[in-house]
Amino acid sequence: MEETHVVTAFLRNGTDVLLLRRSADVGSYAGRWGAVAGHAEGDPATQVRVEIREETGLDPDADVTLVRAGDPFPVEDTERGTRWVVHPFLFDCDTREIAPNYETAGYEWCPPPAIRERATVPDLWTSYDRVRPSVTSVRDDETHGSAYVSVRACEVLRDEAAAGAGYDALCGTARDLLAARESMAAVRNRVHRVLAEADGESADAVLTSACATIDAALAADDGAAASAAVELRGASLLTLSRSGTAFDAAVGAEPSRVVVAESRTAREGVATAERLAAEGMDVTLTTDAAVATLVESVDAVLVGADTVLRDGSVVNKVGTRGAALAAAEADVPVYAVCASDKIAPDVDPDDPELEDAPAAALYDGDAALSVANPRFDVTPAHLVTGVVTEDGVLSEAAVATRADALRALADW
Repeated sequence: MEETHVVTAFLRNGTDVLLLRRSADVGSYAGRWGAVAGHAEGDPATQVRVEIREETGLDPDADVTLVRAGDPFPVEDTERGTRWVVHPFLFDCDTREIAPNYETAGYEWCPPPAIRERATVPDLWTSYDRVRPSVTSVRDDETHGSAYVSVRACEVLRDEAAAGAGYDALCGTARDLLAARESMAAVRNRVHRVLAEADGESADAVLTSACATIDAALAADDGAAASAAVELRGASLLTLSRSGTAFDAAVGAEPSRVVVAESRTAREGVATAERLAAEGMDVTLTTDAAVATLVESVDAVLVGADTVLRDGSVVNKVGTRGAALAAAEADVPVYAVCASDKIAPDVDPDDPELEDAPAAALYDGDAALSVANPRFDVTPAHLVTGVVTEDGVLSEAAVATRADALRALADW
């Protein structure tokens, strides 16, 4: 049987993936739904980018970002006498506007479970299954903010339910997700919500609830960004780290300029600065150590929040507290923007559990020394001018009230 290597690329925007219906001009599986695909002529990792450009018109170096490559697997088509070896990939995509070529008769952006309901090329779901979010990918994501990670956690439950996992197994997966990112309130609250609001103890109920929770989460994140944009319209800003909600708020605010701290040790602030510059903004990238000096030159500090404690304190990427202290000295307001799902109902404000970054990221030498490389710090409420959510700026009392409501979700 002839063996042919092919690439399959899922482009994801938000939580939807791009499905393409193959035209009558292609050599195989005309009329069926697939993803971006093509023969792997040489290196699959290189060829997949060629296919993305040819089949969507997108720039594979600017419009998409590789999330992960899955292990290749065989698919035997005895009718055609072909043994396909599929190399699956997942990319995040910045836009839904594509220009398909002659190989495509139509396309849709849709939730991945739709794959299982359509006439597709062979084993398209298996391709997606190899690259979809997992407990491991949620646990190991050290790059994205908690809004992004929490949505991926809900996707894990959605996709497991769609794949046929039973209710008890889904509850086990939920507990694994909770343990994977214990310090991220958004992950806890949104995973709890999926199970708490499932109308009946069944996989179908979890699937329905997961989809609804994802939609609500994305709307809340967008709403928080819009609220902050109104609050900070036209102001010059200082920010740090890589919060998707803070990025959207900054873009919406149309600031006169933005100063971005690099955010060591992972330096995710560099990517934020590049993205803001790509939006046409006046951007200055600086070191974390220079924040105390440069904060005097801006109108406001804008940061995301991994967690908001019930007393209004903010847990965020390390460096946030230092920026807030410097801002207080310079009489510059500090705003934390996030969806209200990031409020932690059960975390002791006096003793929050904070994740550490790997020690080797800071020092991998042989000297007899200890390494302190915290990933997060806590900014006290009195240093935060306002926590901006989808409901606007919340008072400390409103934060506590919201925390009480979120606590009830854990009783599933």
